[in-house]
Amino acid sequence: MTRLRTVITTAVVLGALGAIGGAAFVLSGVYDISAVDPHTKPVYWLIEATMRRSVAARAKDTAVPDLASEPTIARGFAAYVRNCEQCHGGPGVSPGPAALGMMPVPAYLVTVGREWPAAEVQWVVKNGIKATGMPAWKHRMSDDEIWEVVAFVKHRLPYLSAAQYGEAAAKIAQTGNAVAPAVERRPGNADAGRRALDQYACTTCHVIPLVTGATKHVGPPLAGIARRSYIGGALANTPENMVRWLRSPPSVKPGTAMPDLGVSEQDARDLAAYLATLK
Repeated sequence: MTRLRTVITTAVVLGALGAIGGAAFVLSGVYDISAVDPHTKPVYWLIEATMRRSVAARAKDTAVPDLASEPTIARGFAAYVRNCEQCHGGPGVSPGPAALGMMPVPAYLVTVGREWPAAEVQWVVKNGIKATGMPAWKHRMSDDEIWEVVAFVKHRLPYLSAAQYGEAAAKIAQTGNAVAPAVERRPGNADAGRRALDQYACTTCHVIPLVTGATKHVGPPLAGIARRSYIGGALANTPENMVRWLRSPPSVKPGTAMPDLGVSEQDARDLAAYLATLK
């Protein structure tokens, strides 16, 4: 009992000292909140980690509609130019002066489009983020319009050159017509494919060498997949066939337990490039 009382007393004292120290820190005004100097690394980490976990927790049960159709992407592009470009910019397009003076500076959404799940992008666009300047669009855009923006950010923005983006944006400015900007698919990138593994839940079913959390034996392990003769027991193991398999396993092998995960063509190329390194 004496030891327990000592532990409790120590915890209470440390908690009180922490509260007093926190209050003294706040009241002293020592922390610089100006938008001229960036946050310290610990503060930035705390803000970023809190934001990502908060968004993920609230978006985890969101049902994602089909976002790959050209009309949906086209309408999303027009909405992006009207509502998002002034803060986030685009390929070859700088954010506006007000955005450049914010702290933190609004994110460049090419990276967000590659790395964030669609449900989390939708949640942020709809609900905004406190103390960042990111507004909640739920009262100014319909749910369909918000998903259209997400479609553009996920399925087109990361793959546009500055020339492609600028040409399509100019057409919208001149005619008001929403036309999905053309995109030249780049070759598969193994590093991008490695990052895409989590976004398409590959790690929940396969053991993948050197990938944290990929420890499940639902599907076959992916070690040595580049040396296998066949994909899914149905296709010769070529880069083109791997892309075909990743995009629509049931159409290649009806009855397979491997689901259609809505993998975009570019992401499939990236994933195939990464899988080709697993020899």
